[in-house]
Amino acid sequence: MKISDRAKDIIEWIVCILIAFILALLIRYYIGTPTIVKQPSMYPTLKENQRLILNRWTRTTKQMPERGDIITFEAPSMTYVSEDRFNNNVIARYENEPTNWFSKFVYYVLEIGKESYIKRVIGLPGDHIQIKDGKVFVNGSELDEPYLQEGVATNAESPVFTDLVVPDNCVFAMGDNREHSTDSRSFGCIPLEKIEGKVWLRFWPLNLFGKIN
Repeated sequence: MKISDRAKDIIEWIVCILIAFILALLIRYYIGTPTIVKQPSMYPTLKENQRLILNRWTRTTKQMPERGDIITFEAPSMTYVSEDRFNNNVIARYENEPTNWFSKFVYYVLEIGKESYIKRVIGLPGDHIQIKDGKVFVNGSELDEPYLQEGVATNAESPVFTDLVVPDNCVFAMGDNREHSTDSRSFGCIPLEKIEGKVWLRFWPLNLFGKIN
């Protein structure tokens, strides 16, 4: 039975659409993807509804970000750790991970049902982080933070993450809008494997187009 020209055209279109879809997923997961700022935690550096491009090549190559980089990462399952649940573990908890290949594909690749945070890297592996007197100290020296608004104080969210050493393959991250940010002060350090990408540039609004510092 011969396939009609019309049927061949339909099949070719379906194949082209599937190839384009797969390529888009590969680029989005391994290289870069657009995203939208949805919370005020990085104000004034980033504002709600601004559009950004994430560099995901750093995740693909398992590259550790630098201090001061703005990153996105998977939100921990426990966003506040109290003293009675601390157990000397300074790494953020991820306890609701998908278990089978389909749920992992939907969650990690399609990112359906996945929540992400956008914060700034403050501490790197081996850094001694202290939060006291409304300031941040790294390895005994006060951290210079020109990206903060004048008069902003950094206070502890959870009493257990005010004095710690960042573990291997982890970062300590906080939002620039310290009074309105759920971050490592409340849930601990972020494992490298949970970092989704580094903010590369802002493309909307157009008058603010450019790289993010």
